[in-house]
Amino acid sequence: MTTEELKLRTKNFSIEIINLVEKLPNLNTIRVISNQIVRSGTSVGANYRAVCRARSDREFVSKMNIVLEEVDETLFWLEIIREKNWLLENELEKVWKEGNELTAIFVSSLKTVNNRINNKQS
Repeated sequence: MTTEELKLRTKNFSIEIINLVEKLPNLNTIRVISNQIVRSGTSVGANYRAVCRARSDREFVSKMNIVLEEVDETLFWLEIIREKNWLLENELEKVWKEGNELTAIFVSSLKTVNNRINNKQS
């Protein structure tokens, strides 16, 4: 997957999170969760763009870890939404799957770059 394809994919993930939040009921407790998941979900794409501007492998790793934290937080909020039954399972399925796929991509990228860093030090 190219950098540009992943930029688009993370932006689409952000949009899907926003679309999902717009379906949630408008209750006080849900608003708190809505704000959290919108922040973390949209941060995935925004921070991935920063990863693309990394000037070194170490900077890449640092910035990519932030992206990984944000997608993991988003998955946490999706778990809460699922367990509270605030949305139907089929409404969550697509974004849940994409969050897990993005996580796998980011982890793989981190392993590759960390191995390169470790090999340079050897």
